[in-house]
Amino acid sequence: MSRVAKMPIDVPKGVDVQLTSDKITVKGANGTLSRALSSHVRIKHDGGKVTFEPADASMQANAMSGTMRALVANMVNGVSKGFERKLTLVGVGFRAQAQGQKLNLQIGFSHPVVKDMPAGIKCETPTQTEIVIKGADRQVVGQVAAEVRGIRPPEPYKGKGIRYSDERVSLKETKKK
Repeated sequence: MSRVAKMPIDVPKGVDVQLTSDKITVKGANGTLSRALSSHVRIKHDGGKVTFEPADASMQANAMSGTMRALVANMVNGVSKGFERKLTLVGVGFRAQAQGQKLNLQIGFSHPVVKDMPAGIKCETPTQTEIVIKGADRQVVGQVAAEVRGIRPPEPYKGKGIRYSDERVSLKETKKK
């Protein structure tokens, strides 16, 4: 059995887990998330714990039990605490401004770039060069952060662009004659 799937998930107070035959739904303070269940995994919800085990002895069932446990643990964590990703703008004149569900970026192009945020995602700009993307769904928060970074990724010679706050950009030396 998968080592990850052996660990039960503790459901905190204020989080409600609903289990049906084909999907699992988790409700909490930050919203509601649901996911389709795999036929290779048996899930049991009793009291404040959710446990996972493979439905048979196949390798696929073993792998899926650990995967489902990790996904549901992220759902529980997302609706209770939430996830966030921080981005930093590096460059002269680079600015970001959050306006409702839109993120306005001035990042060295001849025009401002406007990025619409999907439902369930909040965008904040504590300073003009910092962007904080928050939400309950870990996958969507990471995807939106990657899309914003992809608008102007850091270039390797001066390091200008949009980068994650914990990202280290190794700079190349310019060509010498």
